[in-house]
Amino acid sequence: MKITLILNGKTEDDYIIKGYTVYEQRLKHYISFETIVIPALKNTKALSIEQQKQKEGELILKGVQPSDKLILLDENGKEHNSVGFSDFIQKEMNSGIKNVIFVVGGPYGFSEEVYKRANGKIALSKMTFSHQMVRLFFVEQLYRAMTILRNEPYHHL
Repeated sequence: MKITLILNGKTEDDYIIKGYTVYEQRLKHYISFETIVIPALKNTKALSIEQQKQKEGELILKGVQPSDKLILLDENGKEHNSVGFSDFIQKEMNSGIKNVIFVVGGPYGFSEEVYKRANGKIALSKMTFSHQMVRLFFVEQLYRAMTILRNEPYHHL
């Protein structure tokens, strides 16, 4: 199975880039992992929130195939603890799905089309985080899930 993470726009924050790179490299020992960064929208002041979500949604769905499982990282999604998330990943690996795509949305969430296409939603927390921070938290939790599945000491049970 391959896991793809779609991100909305680049980050300029050096500490996020460094942290993300560390976990992205670690993940390569466990699973096929790819990051896709869709470009941030330009001239957003001229667009309504709905227009922004629509344009972002089009960019997100461009990279999704019919056979892909699409999971949104959404504040209204199902919450897991780290062991529960590793169980979720294990079930996906056992399901025969070839590609699971997780998506970090923009500042206003997702378009209706993206919600309709989605196969599920996961919340990282009840707290709100910037979409820049979410990318780092998600990749760390994915790495943690892989180490839990292998009974490695990174996650101290």
